[in-house]
Amino acid sequence: MMQLRPLITEKAVMLIESQNTLTFKTDKNTGKAEIKKEVEFLFNVKVEKVRGLIKGNQKYFYVKLKKEFPAIDVATKIGMI
Repeated sequence: MMQLRPLITEKAVMLIESQNTLTFKTDKNTGKAEIKKEVEFLFNVKVEKVRGLIKGNQKYFYVKLKKEFPAIDVATKIGMI
């Protein structure tokens, strides 16, 4: 099981509101497909797109949810907002 940690920053909250996108931080050897599968399984949503960013020894993923699944609902459920 991977370490999937939600990122709670001002930018992350703006992305939730404006682009229906959740931001997660995980270890460097995690792939996009794994993230997509994990997010869909954990939060019972459908993912439209996953983008990754490597910064130092950490990897950040921007997970855009499909329109019918509001990111704000997921963020509220996991205590991000």
